[in-house]
Amino acid sequence: MTDAPPVTPHATMQSRVLDLVRKGGSYRCETQNEQNAALKLNAKGLIRRDKKDGKLWYDAAAETAPDGEGGEGGPDAPETGVDRLPRAVDPRVEPEGTEIAIPRHDASDLLATVERARRLLDDGDVIAARMLASVAYDQAKLAAQYGERFKAAEKLVGKARQLQGDALLIEARAKIQLAREWDAATEAGQTLKGRPKSVPNENAFTAADAGLSRKEIHEARKLAAAEARAPGIVERAIKARLEAGLEPSKANLRAAVGTSSATSDERGNNLYQTPPEAMHTLVAIEKFSSLVLEPACGRGAISRMLEGAGYTVSLADLVDYGTADRFGEVQRVEDFLTSEALPERPDIVTNPPYGALLNRFVAHALKVHRPKKMALLLNFIFFAGHDDEDRKFAMDENSPTRVWVFSRRLPMMHRDGWEGPEAPSRMITAWFVWEMNADGTYVGATTIRRVDWMDYMPAEQAEAAE
Repeated sequence: MTDAPPVTPHATMQSRVLDLVRKGGSYRCETQNEQNAALKLNAKGLIRRDKKDGKLWYDAAAETAPDGEGGEGGPDAPETGVDRLPRAVDPRVEPEGTEIAIPRHDASDLLATVERARRLLDDGDVIAARMLASVAYDQAKLAAQYGERFKAAEKLVGKARQLQGDALLIEARAKIQLAREWDAATEAGQTLKGRPKSVPNENAFTAADAGLSRKEIHEARKLAAAEARAPGIVERAIKARLEAGLEPSKANLRAAVGTSSATSDERGNNLYQTPPEAMHTLVAIEKFSSLVLEPACGRGAISRMLEGAGYTVSLADLVDYGTADRFGEVQRVEDFLTSEALPERPDIVTNPPYGALLNRFVAHALKVHRPKKMALLLNFIFFAGHDDEDRKFAMDENSPTRVWVFSRRLPMMHRDGWEGPEAPSRMITAWFVWEMNADGTYVGATTIRRVDWMDYMPAEQAEAAE
């Protein structure tokens, strides 16, 4: 008789979280240990994450089999190896009561395609493996989209996403291998440069031979470089998406491993990264709700610090920087000045764009989004000014509750991509904090306090700054 394996702390926490979810139908994971356990349970298909609240989890079985009745994809469903999406009627297309057939996707066929691509890669047929994996990726992506659109069981959508992730990993590994072969051929003088006559045809290794365009070769080389810097980063990025219950897409992979290319519009934008000194101070002196909106996220200088403090952050920006949250979800691209309030009404923390749009930005946040709490990093001179209606709306009609003025000036916020000499900052900056009253107004006396960011820096960084 063999002894049972010991129960690890991780397994114990997973059991606890699963029990709490099933007893109450849902459960909020407030600690990092609980959240890690929830991600593991989500990867197993036992619980599902709320699409808007990253800390809220539901019983996956209860969604697909209400009242414990089992059903397709429920806990009593037989494991046939074949998952099909349900028939459904789209009332926007067909009259009510008309039954229409929805294309059905066979998971066993997809699984066979993915496994064949995996074998081709193992056997060294890299080009064929990449092509077949690309086809499997598209098919799995479509299956998951159909499942979500027609409200298939969470279990079926999860399986389609898993196959999509497997195909994406195979394709990425094939591209990395092709990039390495391309570089090796380049060193040996076997790639075509300029006119086709530069090398004999029988010795040439072209982009066409690799099954990739020149642009794709460039992207593959960046992927290979990222993997060389951090071995396993591609697999970890895909796994993180799946554990969070999110789609493992190519766009998210590029963002997660840092291979997204900057556009010409992006390079021309005036982005000023928020210094960590400002964020160390804010997270120490102010508390926010679990979900925070960062509407001018840039490259994530604020959101990374908020996530490090345990908050879930919704990312958006006017420019597509490809910035992703800790779940791998890429930012939304939107103009905050025309944006609508999110249903959850999250708190707002950001370093808004200065200049002509600043007054409108602050007023729009207070008029439309109406967060219970908002912290903006602003020039202290924002207190002054009387000619602009938006400024008066934000400072007189809806005054901030607190203003934390930095007694020691923050390091200079240089423009994104600046490589010139660093200059000391001459701006007096402050965190302006608005808090909504119980009656839904922001009216009240404003308290101004001095704060030294050096008091909140980690010890080793504080020593370096002295």
